[in-house]
Amino acid sequence: MSNFLAEKYNYLVPYVPGEQPQDRKYIKLNTNESPFPPPESVKKAVEERVDTARLYSDPDSNNLRQLMAENYNVPIEYTVVSNGSDEIINLAFMAFADEKNPLVFPDITYGFYKVVADLNRIPYSSVPLGDDLSVCADDYVGINKTIVIANPNAPTGRYLELSQVEKIVASNPGNIVIIDEAYIDFGGESAVQLVKKYNNLIVIGTFSKSRSLAGARLGFAFAAPDIIADINKIRYSMNPYNVNCFTAAAGMAALKEKKYFDENCKTIKENRAFLETELKKNGFEVIPSKTNFLFAKTDAVGGKELYLRLKEKGILVRHFDTERIKDYNRITIGTVEQMRILTEKIREVLEEKNNEKC
Repeated sequence: MSNFLAEKYNYLVPYVPGEQPQDRKYIKLNTNESPFPPPESVKKAVEERVDTARLYSDPDSNNLRQLMAENYNVPIEYTVVSNGSDEIINLAFMAFADEKNPLVFPDITYGFYKVVADLNRIPYSSVPLGDDLSVCADDYVGINKTIVIANPNAPTGRYLELSQVEKIVASNPGNIVIIDEAYIDFGGESAVQLVKKYNNLIVIGTFSKSRSLAGARLGFAFAAPDIIADINKIRYSMNPYNVNCFTAAAGMAALKEKKYFDENCKTIKENRAFLETELKKNGFEVIPSKTNFLFAKTDAVGGKELYLRLKEKGILVRHFDTERIKDYNRITIGTVEQMRILTEKIREVLEEKNNEKC
């Protein structure tokens, strides 16, 4: 760090993204990207926008938002789009959380929440997950704080039923409830329709996971029109042209390819079931998942050691050093071939560990 960084940021511990090593070719199962490319129509839509790159993009992304509204059956004024869902999280925190409305979120969840809260000097507290690493809705009933819940949760993969989400929203009418649905397309029921019933709910989504556009950086949110107006007030004060013309074109084309992406999600769920079965055969404990990843551990080898040994064998998974989950690894669901190679390498590690004990 230089001597010029403002002292107010000396305390800041930045978010650590999943590693992207370039030293060799890996089977990459550590950042929850889709194993499937976007369809040709998305590629073509991006290419067709090259000649218009000299112009600023539409700051309101009206064409994209109109398609979003039609796809999700909400009025357009209930929508906003962003440079990745992380931008929406930051905008929502800035708009709706402060000392009078502190944040609260699970103690084990997406690590970006804590970082953004610290960046914006927003006080926050955390609620411990249950013994089974689940979110308990009753812990948030009438809590009178700005609530943030990833559903399904990351890195655990557990899902909170829609009725429980509504219970939280209904019991906190004086505070914003943010439901981050990055992984909802892999088995859960979205809370999007509840935004027409509750004016304190924000539902956030992304094109990064189920729509194969992680590199395009496109996020979105649904909420009551006055909440969207508040978010846009902050957005226009920092980044009005937040969605570039290529990303907007990719997003619009992707929204027209529902069948393609639904098939991909179906395949990922099938591959998830396959991997869960194989892991359990090899003595792993696997957390039930509604996401495109599994959270698993085994008594045969520590979480960090398994991560490191798999990396040596050319496979990347995600390990977290947090004490309560340090024995687990988060494994992105890839193609069935990738899942077969992974299970083969895991068996190799287990055999190596067993031989070392002899």
